[in-house]
Amino acid sequence: MSFAVNGTTGITFNDNTNMATAASLGPRNRIISGNMAIDQRNVGAAINSAATGSFPVDRFVYYTSQTGKFNLQQNAGSVTSPAGFTNYLGCTSTSSYSSLSSDVFVLDQKIEGYNVADLNWGTANAKTVTLSFWVYSSLTGTFGGSFQNSVQNRAYSFSYTISSANTWTYIIITIAGDTSGTWITNNGVGIIINWDLGCGSTYRGATGFWSGSNYLGATGAVSVVGISGATFYITGVQLEIGSVATPYQFNTYSDQLAQCERYYSAGFVDYLTTYGAGSNAPAVGPICFPVTMRTTPTLTSSNVTYRNNSSGLSLTVGSNPTSFQPTWNVISTGYSQVSFNWSASAEL
Repeated sequence: MSFAVNGTTGITFNDNTNMATAASLGPRNRIISGNMAIDQRNVGAAINSAATGSFPVDRFVYYTSQTGKFNLQQNAGSVTSPAGFTNYLGCTSTSSYSSLSSDVFVLDQKIEGYNVADLNWGTANAKTVTLSFWVYSSLTGTFGGSFQNSVQNRAYSFSYTISSANTWTYIIITIAGDTSGTWITNNGVGIIINWDLGCGSTYRGATGFWSGSNYLGATGAVSVVGISGATFYITGVQLEIGSVATPYQFNTYSDQLAQCERYYSAGFVDYLTTYGAGSNAPAVGPICFPVTMRTTPTLTSSNVTYRNNSSGLSLTVGSNPTSFQPTWNVISTGYSQVSFNWSASAEL
């Protein structure tokens, strides 16, 4: 006897083997925090007049050639999310801007090479993948995006249609893997997925095939930046092997946070110690990152408060990206205390 759970995408059990045999039982989604649940940097606050390199939520980054054209925010506009989701990423145009040919307005996620090595892109055994997501816009028409390699000399432009304004639309895009080009399979950038918000013609190309170009979107696609107050919201982003889009793979919040902390983490430290005058005071022990970071991170301190004969805070990453050591100068013998916020970025 056998039975299926959740129809064709579920699990089939066979009483002779007592094994699950049908659907994928392991992790399917190569996107991290595709439900836009993690926002370590902003904690839901808006990034107004966003600059290039802004992260409106973890793992999703905005690039632009013209600062100040978009406001970005988790759950911007407070619309109702698609069923099963509580968060989305919102982009709102701040002016009516006509893009120059060389302009860039793009939202992307870079996927680490380790997480897509099994796709075999760049070989004759390249696997087909399916990208799916929910999208909502005040505009209608044909929108665009692309897949790229790390050096952006291989691109596959895709397009999709939003027929009803201010309505969540489910998009499915299936592409054959690239059999050419160089695709990183280590801790570097494996795949870049772009959503075009109004790029110029230089960065848009014909859809449906791989090319040796730096394309971020599709020729003739809607330009969100071109309409003042236009909105573009997205959530439920999933990338998986095969030509079928399966239901979004939800992970626990704690698992998603840990995945994001490989690329960015932050915390607060308050240390009290005692040393002789003029010494370079080490902390009681190194500060461990929540998880091992992708590579040696860039460390930043803020809101530094010196108390009890202290000055000159310095942060040093250890020999591997698992911890860092704060040190500071003790002005005179006795107790010395420093508190500070820290952040560590090992983004792709």
